[in-house]
Amino acid sequence: MLRTHTCGELRIDNVNNEVTLSGWVQKIRDKGGLMWIDLRDRYGVTQLTLEEGRTPEQALKTARELGREFVISVKGKVIERYSKNDKIPTGEVEIDVQEINIQNASKTPPFVIEDETDGGEDLRMKYRYLDLRRGEVRRKLELRSKMANAIRNFLSDQEFIEVETPVLIKSTPEGARDFVVPSRMNPGEFYALPQSPQTFKQLLMVSGFDRYFQIVKCFRDEDLRADRQPEFTQIDCEMSFVERDDVLDTFEGMTRHLFKSIKGVELGEFPRMEYAEAMSKYGSDKPDVRFGMEFVELNDVAQNKGFNVFDQAELVVGICAKGCAEYTRKQLDALTDFVKRPQVGAKGLVYVKCNADGTFKSSVDKFYSQEDLKAWAEKAGAEAGDLMLVLSGATNTTRKQMNELRLHMGKELGLRKKDEFKPLWVVNFPLLEWDEETERFHAMHHPFTSPLKEDIAKLDTAPGEVRANAYDLVINGVEIGGGSIRIHDKATQALMFKHLGFTPEEAKAQFGFLMDAFEYGAPPHGGIAFGFDRLCAMFGGSDSIRDYIAFPKNTSGRDVMIDSPSVVNNAQLDELGIRLKED
Repeated sequence: MLRTHTCGELRIDNVNNEVTLSGWVQKIRDKGGLMWIDLRDRYGVTQLTLEEGRTPEQALKTARELGREFVISVKGKVIERYSKNDKIPTGEVEIDVQEINIQNASKTPPFVIEDETDGGEDLRMKYRYLDLRRGEVRRKLELRSKMANAIRNFLSDQEFIEVETPVLIKSTPEGARDFVVPSRMNPGEFYALPQSPQTFKQLLMVSGFDRYFQIVKCFRDEDLRADRQPEFTQIDCEMSFVERDDVLDTFEGMTRHLFKSIKGVELGEFPRMEYAEAMSKYGSDKPDVRFGMEFVELNDVAQNKGFNVFDQAELVVGICAKGCAEYTRKQLDALTDFVKRPQVGAKGLVYVKCNADGTFKSSVDKFYSQEDLKAWAEKAGAEAGDLMLVLSGATNTTRKQMNELRLHMGKELGLRKKDEFKPLWVVNFPLLEWDEETERFHAMHHPFTSPLKEDIAKLDTAPGEVRANAYDLVINGVEIGGGSIRIHDKATQALMFKHLGFTPEEAKAQFGFLMDAFEYGAPPHGGIAFGFDRLCAMFGGSDSIRDYIAFPKNTSGRDVMIDSPSVVNNAQLDELGIRLKED
């Protein structure tokens, strides 16, 4: 062995032990006759000390040849450190070096490999293997590993079986764009990389594997952002002979287990909220319920007063920001600028200040009397010292805009605390959503989601009103997981395909294998998939999932470290029967 201990292991009890350490040179401080070296490995940092007259000449000579990130092995005795460092676990001791061996020299790295680095994100992604040496990055991947182990242990204890499903599958037209892979052995035909193992986990239920899970890589060719990557990881689960409450109770238990075992946090209750209520009160199917500011619809008290902006609106909606009546004109203008940003898209913002003396000051005073504004305040539960913010327009658009404003206010007022966790289940989503471009309905989740039994009759008469037996787990405004009770009989599945615009021939071509399987005794079943990268980011207190992926892509979907994607040579293309389109 090239080490007897790691660089994070030695303590005061090890004084006088003869040890061998190996690692990377993090820092060198040479004072002439006295020299210190910080030696780092995955486990921590240990200080080495060398002194002329005490340290062998060869060791001193070798030490002066070292640079940052050299890989070395050292032998020496553990001694008590004169100037102790209480910021690191090994800070009471150091190594009195007797021998140094250079295992590998290093070029000067392009950035400082410490928690506080001088490297920008692009540079660190190009040299990701160096960035991974930093303790801050390593700890995030250690958290990911710890969480994966906790998930496997919990689900195994619940009798779930881990099963791997194929990565080269069939392309389907629903959902996000597929990544496609040409087949050399089947010219002109293509595999797709799975957006999820959905059909396979349902087939496993048909096969009698009544509790399945997999921590699985999935792929979607879609535009990227902080919480989205072209390849990502799901905790994918399915259960047979269950109803919705069985699934929710099981994975509420798993979520509690993770928070307790990883973060030491006891979660409170997991309330359940109808999708329609979430949209009405928060304008989002993933509401952040750490704070109030629920939407208040003001149509009945704000319309027909001569203010055309409100009178012509489908929805007039407000929120009450407690204690914000003292906002200055500059602050109110900043809020107006916020809602006018292209990402939000509102045309303007109306405010009402509830003054301490019981009067009201509004940006629409010329249209509304004090009694009118008092009626707004009473409906919104606004009191003296509060500020009402109001938007109007088409219902769905305005709700989305107000959601953005609500979240912005929550952040500005310090109400979205990262150390507070408020989970809830959002249930009964619409089964279908209308697409104006294709002029047909699409599945809001996927084509295998079961409608609520009481709504099935509406499929022929009012398909847009049919609710799905679907559910999302939301924590702090982030969708952590989502799933549904599945369709398990061929007749209902055929009816679903019909309303999605599939001809019987198209349904057979795309999903015939699943339809056939349903004729061989498919059990009632349902499941859920958690975004594992997103869950890791939440546990680590980050907004970006990239920090929790060892080798992530940038926002252009590129791996700048290995320069991928890249062109392939013509011989490979010829083998695949592919010809590139010429400019």
